Amino acid sequence: MAEIETPRLTLHRFTLADADEVFAAITPEVTRWMSWDPPSREAFQVRAAALAVADPAADMNLVIRRRDTGECLGVCAAERLTDETPELGIWLRVTAHSQGYGAEAVAALLRWASAATGKPGFLWPVAVENTASRRIAERLGGQLIAERPGAKYDAVVYRIPARAY
Repeated sequence: MAEIETPRLTLHRFTLADADEVFAAITPEVTRWMSWDPPSREAFQVRAAALAVADPAADMNLVIRRRDTGECLGVCAAERLTDETPELGIWLRVTAHSQGYGAEAVAALLRWASAATGKPGFLWPVAVENTASRRIAERLGGQLIAERPGAKYDAVVYRIPARAY
């Protein structure tokens, strides 16, 4: 996989060259509905090094960029691709919220992951109160299948079918 393109976005596999821009976009507001809080620069460098060499057959972490400016908007991922039902996820920098970038990126990731794995569906865990991410799952045909209590927030899990969007 070289890149995934949409009308407004380019998604490419995370590399160490992306690390500074990605780190700069991770703020407390962005991680409000994430299972983790903003990391220190040192902790992020360790994580970035691991992401850059992750086996793409198992975990695909993609940097989301605007096609017109190249601006880094965030990261989306297809994780545990060898599991029966892998998980999808996304986070976007605050300035990219409420512009449809999330749904556009996730739909493109879903198309790629469906074709690459042949899996019939994907899980989308999301904080109960994260209505924007819940709407993404619902627009893509996701069905609520579970609840997950958590230390930082309670989550719900959608199953999104693998089909063309």
